[in-house]
Amino acid sequence: MQILPIDVVSLVASILGISIVLIPVIGLTARYAMGPVVEALSKLFEGRNADETVRLLERRLELQEQEIAMLSQTVRNLAEGREFDRQLSEGGRSRASLPGPDDPAGGSAGG
Repeated sequence: MQILPIDVVSLVASILGISIVLIPVIGLTARYAMGPVVEALSKLFEGRNADETVRLLERRLELQEQEIAMLSQTVRNLAEGREFDRQLSEGGRSRASLPGPDDPAGGSAGG
């Protein structure tokens, strides 16, 4: 069997010539063949992202509810303190109108 010499230049030119046509054809085929797979993967990741977003929103809502409860308790405490201060100031006025122990009109000590 006889081995023929290979013309490297013509071999490279043939491969490049075929590649010019085959690379776009392979690209278009892969794009249309892989389209449904890519779309399914994007929906899958979008679904995961939506679940994570819902969890984050639930956590934020829970924290806001806790903060509202704390603020409501603070407002109640302030209202109680204000009522207590009001009662103290009214109590001081009514005591001032009562006769003291040194007062001859109302004192029970002999004098």
